Amino acid sequence: MRDGEEVEYCHQQKRFNELMANPDFAAQYQLEQQAFAVLEQQMLNNTDPHRLVYKIPVVFHVLHNGGVENISREQILDALAIMNRDYRLQNSDAATVHNDFNASNPGAVCEPSDVEIEFVLATKAPNGACFSGITRTQNALSYDGSDGGDQVNAIVAGNDVYNGQWAGNKYLNIFVCGDIGGAAGYTFRPSGWVGSGMDNGIWVLHNYTGSIGTSSENTSRTLTHEAGHWLNLSHTWGDTNDPGVSCGTDNVADTPTTRGVTACNLNENFCGVRANVENYMDYSYCSKMFTAGQVTRMRTALTSSTAGRNNLSTNANLVATGADGSAALCKAEFTTLKTDVCAGETIQFSDGSYNAVSGWSWSFPGGTPATSTDQNPSVSYSAPGVYSVTLTATDGASSDDETKAGYITVFAAGESLPYFEGFEGISDFDTNRWIVENTGSNNAWLVTNTAGHTGTNSAKLSNYGQVAGNVDELISTPVDLSTVDVADGVTLSFRYGYRKRQSANDDYLKVFLTNDCGDNWDQRKTMHSASLSNLTASSSWTPALADWQTVHMTNVTVSYWVQNFRFKFRFESDGGNNIYIDDINIYGGAPSETIVVGLDEELQLQNAVVFPNPAEDEVNVRFSAATGQTVKVFVTDLLGNVVSQHTINANEGDNLVLISTESFAAGMYLIRLAETNASQTLQFVVK
Repeated sequence: MRDGEEVEYCHQQKRFNELMANPDFAAQYQLEQQAFAVLEQQMLNNTDPHRLVYKIPVVFHVLHNGGVENISREQILDALAIMNRDYRLQNSDAATVHNDFNASNPGAVCEPSDVEIEFVLATKAPNGACFSGITRTQNALSYDGSDGGDQVNAIVAGNDVYNGQWAGNKYLNIFVCGDIGGAAGYTFRPSGWVGSGMDNGIWVLHNYTGSIGTSSENTSRTLTHEAGHWLNLSHTWGDTNDPGVSCGTDNVADTPTTRGVTACNLNENFCGVRANVENYMDYSYCSKMFTAGQVTRMRTALTSSTAGRNNLSTNANLVATGADGSAALCKAEFTTLKTDVCAGETIQFSDGSYNAVSGWSWSFPGGTPATSTDQNPSVSYSAPGVYSVTLTATDGASSDDETKAGYITVFAAGESLPYFEGFEGISDFDTNRWIVENTGSNNAWLVTNTAGHTGTNSAKLSNYGQVAGNVDELISTPVDLSTVDVADGVTLSFRYGYRKRQSANDDYLKVFLTNDCGDNWDQRKTMHSASLSNLTASSSWTPALADWQTVHMTNVTVSYWVQNFRFKFRFESDGGNNIYIDDINIYGGAPSETIVVGLDEELQLQNAVVFPNPAEDEVNVRFSAATGQTVKVFVTDLLGNVVSQHTINANEGDNLVLISTESFAAGMYLIRLAETNASQTLQFVVK
């Protein structure tokens, strides 16, 4: 393990030793290495300075479960660029290696060498379809690296490009995961036993891929190291994953005998000679070179039929995989890190179009600017609403369009206090004031009418039967806390009902707050294990009235008292039972059991609904009042402008209000029912 890290840097030798325990594999491997030695000598005898630059088609298979491990295209391209930089000796730090290994020193033991191998993103899938060189598969196995074969099978069955085998003698398959069994990376050296199948590739953690995104400069050369193994290199100290134990050799003539290091000790000479700790196949943080002997060994691997390595760089395979440089425009595509924003925010759009793109034309209805020809434009949105985005990409000869309808949502002004949500009068979250994030593409937060503490509805996550590792979020739209009285403070209260399925379940419920409309979230409440519930239920569970628990959060501190305050509930599943949330309140003052019930029982407005929705000439608002009382009905547009206002003398029981919308422009509107102590807000659309 390298100094300061929590995972083993490499498990190549561990996987190799598992195979060597099989006598048949060991015998075959020895014969293959003898054949490699013959080929290597032939290559050494070839002194032609104009050697062929081998190109290897590469596919990055991102296996994720909806989290940070689903790394960006930019991070993948960065990782590929680093591999090519290192293998073509274009890394500037190669000039800074110790004098004993520096090209400027005539007496150097060895010197940094150009491998003359380039890694090229494939642009054709096995079925000939064009693609970006990246596949994505959502599966919980991203975080179960106990069996890499299972991870590969999940990719074969579930990726978004081609559901079948990506042969290892046609592509270098790189599997990017959240966990690969306790290592940062591993692979298999060429062997007919491993074969030329898809799992003849490289596994790597997402945070050891490239130097940006979830990774860093210190962990950016993991793929350089693992590709060395894939091309038949050992660690510089020999065939073990354990550096610093004993002196050993990698059987490459110009790499000094060493015991291996886990830090950048340039004076390491335990084995009687200065170690080449700056070698990519050591474990130091300062790796920056391959030797000429290592180069010969790697190039030999690409000329050998063992594991089909010699097919990879053939002209026929480069054409078949789209790695020959002839790729044309395939698809216009774009992303952004955030699609739900507050008015006035700026969004950074990222072009992901492929391949050979040379021009971009963007359209941003509702945005500023409204059009752009930049590759990655920044756009601000000032007016609340829902907006589409269109990108037209071109390669100079052809073009392709991508339109994402309703892609950007700009929130209306935040609701004022007191804030109450009991989920009454709504049937789903699609048209109301909540955003659901479902990273596992399975059960998500929804509105249920089968359980509620106050009323009949609540928010439910059907966790019973969920796979451990799933993460689901229920996210609010803005709430205006800017007028809070400092003397009062703020309390956020809610009720929940939950059961485990088994006593060992360790599900988490977390509450996050943001003071910048969701750009950054702070975890402010965590409940799990016994703090969530000690009780179990073996079947899918629904709470009774006595099962609800109340939570008061008083740490909504002054830094959150802004107009665009938001909060969210995150549930992290460990295979427990269902969870429900109801009676969410935000109010000024100390925690109060009376307030958390929702609206005062004598003043509560229940079962509020708006119909038809969408509306044309008129819209109806129906609600139930506990007593006769005065109710004000405000209709506002998404800018907060009042477009209609009515005062109703509501009767006890059901009430119906008819509102003319003939003069309303098409768009989304809010109806707020307000009485003495509280209010409810509904949304509707005018066609």
